[in-house]
Amino acid sequence: MNAIRLIARDEWRLLRRNRVAMLGLLMLIALSILAALTSISSRDNSDAIRARFQQQADAAFDGAPARHPHRMVHYGHFVFRPLPVLAAFDPGVDAFTGNTIYLEGHRQNSANFGDVRQSSLLVRFGQLTPAFVLQVLAPLMLIFIGFGAVARERERGTIRQMFAHGVSARSLLLGKAWGLATIAALMLAPAALALGWLITVEGAARVPGLLMLGGYALYLAIWVLLITLASALAAQARTALMALIGIWAFAVILLPRIAPDLALAANPALTRLETDIAIQRDLRAMGDSHNPDDPFFSAFKARTLQQYGVDKVEDLPVNYRGLLALEGEKLTSKLFDEYATRQFKAQKAQSQQTDLVGLFSPAIALRRASMAIAGTDLEGHRRFLSQSEAYRFDIVQQLNELQAKSIAYADDSNRNKDPEAARRVRIDPKNWQDVPDFNYRGASTPEKVKAALPGLAMLLTWLVALLMGVHFTVRRLEATA
Repeated sequence: MNAIRLIARDEWRLLRRNRVAMLGLLMLIALSILAALTSISSRDNSDAIRARFQQQADAAFDGAPARHPHRMVHYGHFVFRPLPVLAAFDPGVDAFTGNTIYLEGHRQNSANFGDVRQSSLLVRFGQLTPAFVLQVLAPLMLIFIGFGAVARERERGTIRQMFAHGVSARSLLLGKAWGLATIAALMLAPAALALGWLITVEGAARVPGLLMLGGYALYLAIWVLLITLASALAAQARTALMALIGIWAFAVILLPRIAPDLALAANPALTRLETDIAIQRDLRAMGDSHNPDDPFFSAFKARTLQQYGVDKVEDLPVNYRGLLALEGEKLTSKLFDEYATRQFKAQKAQSQQTDLVGLFSPAIALRRASMAIAGTDLEGHRRFLSQSEAYRFDIVQQLNELQAKSIAYADDSNRNKDPEAARRVRIDPKNWQDVPDFNYRGASTPEKVKAALPGLAMLLTWLVALLMGVHFTVRRLEATA
């Protein structure tokens, strides 16, 4: 252990003498601090804006004047997705998926106003967040600092002198790795402070926050071992540098960019336009509630009359038009759910195939775990879409029920002909206030941990593989010594 500590201390001494390396390390730490401050501020501001717009949308809906209930169905409502607290650390797919949905009857709209559609194209290449700094920039800085850790000892001929003085190959590699790991810990420190702030001040759950920190520490440990192994196996330091830069470019830049395209090609899904066309085609085949001779709704009319024991819709104790609206919305919503389920299934298959690429890229594995813990992954977006659709169906059916129970069928049928009937179908606006507000429910801590396990398992696989590589490299160095 003394030899390992001395070797690590020597690495630190060399780093302090290397002004370029020290400047690079200080710049990365400063950038990490800046990323944490700006990301937390941006998340807080964005969440406050969404909350304010949600309050305005709720107030506009509740304050609508007396109207026909079906007018309110088409008036619609806006809902916004609140940002999870840990989105300040890793915003995930939020910039791409949109954060608000317009809810209305007979339609299922997509989320809008993603940052990528409104901001510079640079957003597509990664926002300045603690996650981006640690995932992309920190490994590159570790490469430039540690590529020559073992290779320079071989170039100078000092490695044989160390072995001759009783330093084992294992102590040499572990000492070099330890020295580089302390540098990685310094790079991780600003992010750890940011997570501490999010937990203690912003109210993030402790377990996900600590798991997030552990995942990034594991990721940097992988790069520390990889750099140490490459430096030990390369004949020259510049060879190790070129090899490590190539690995970084492939694993951190190239694979995460092309993996989604490969997954999309292997698991194609309908576009939004194609989905809308398919839904409209199925709706026409399903039936037309405005056609008195439509087979489906003719059968529905017969069942309704039989249920209430009357011979014609005018004798029903409720408004038949409202019953038609209730049944029609039930059918269209069922169809929307079927298409949404297919779309989510295709997206899940694409996501799983992308995750398999994590076996070749620890960056992909980390991103999977990081977004899952932060609640900003694809599943978080799906959760928002599902809850907003359930809320849309509930409020539309509540309004349709008001039409069925609060408005006479005769007035509803003559509202476009008789001014008095048109006045009577406008119900008390206090009914709009009885519609509950949208309340988004994010993933629980157990759900986040479960979603992060595949990515963390891949990171552990990488770590075990590299530790095995250290074992074989030690034997090789001992043989050459």
